[in-house]
Amino acid sequence: MITRLLTRAALIALAVFTGLVLVLPVLIVALMSFSDSPYLTFPPKGWSLRWFENFFQDPDWLASAAASLRVACLVTVLSVVLGTTAALGLVRGRLPLKPVISGLVIAPLIVPYVIVGLAAYAVALEVGVTETTVGFVLVHTALAVPYVVVNVAAALASFDHRLEQAAMSLGASPVVAFLRVTLPIIAPSVAAGALFSFITSWDEVVVSIFLSGPDITTLPVRMWSGVRVRIDPTVAAVSAMLLTLTISFFAAGAAGRFLRNRRLARAAASPAVSSLERR
Repeated sequence: MITRLLTRAALIALAVFTGLVLVLPVLIVALMSFSDSPYLTFPPKGWSLRWFENFFQDPDWLASAAASLRVACLVTVLSVVLGTTAALGLVRGRLPLKPVISGLVIAPLIVPYVIVGLAAYAVALEVGVTETTVGFVLVHTALAVPYVVVNVAAALASFDHRLEQAAMSLGASPVVAFLRVTLPIIAPSVAAGALFSFITSWDEVVVSIFLSGPDITTLPVRMWSGVRVRIDPTVAAVSAMLLTLTISFFAAGAAGRFLRNRRLARAAASPAVSSLERR
């Protein structure tokens, strides 16, 4: 009994320590964003919102944020369409060399981003899409598609195909059966893949460095330049805003799942209550 309690206490202490190691640097950066110092200092000697104001008043920062948002939204749409289609083909298709094709699809998750960046830069330079939105969207889509494929393929692997067969036996075409039967069931996996795609494009910096230039610079590259070239506390302010946005997204997703599960639980309990009342 004592050994079990000591083991549990050690595991809890290790979990708390790991959480502090991961969270404390983020909190420190968030606190530095409210400093009135022209340099990144901790602890702040004074408190101010000047660096948040600097972000919204600086056209370069706003242009980078708009570019990142535009690219991330386009990448999300393309990744969901291509990734869902690829997952359907890999799970249900009778393709020759399917393991090889699957490996090629998820290769961007394995290959170091520096190598991907060099290759993307060489190809984009030949095609003429460096420093363009098209170039960013194409490269980021290649990096984001594997996340959609992995999530959707896992959902399709456990999907009961008899549901689609029942729909088609009632006159629905394969496309209608997929859109009205399969897609609503695998929608959480598709949404998870879309979220990962958006985050992948929004946060990507290594490959983006090779494609950025005076015409277009994404927000992560702008932040990296703000630390490398000059210590700009605006970077801390942007980090704090991104942290708040990320927490808000995950909180909204958790709230949505909670409300959905609660609604399903009520719907499942209603027939039982009705049957008891009839008795």
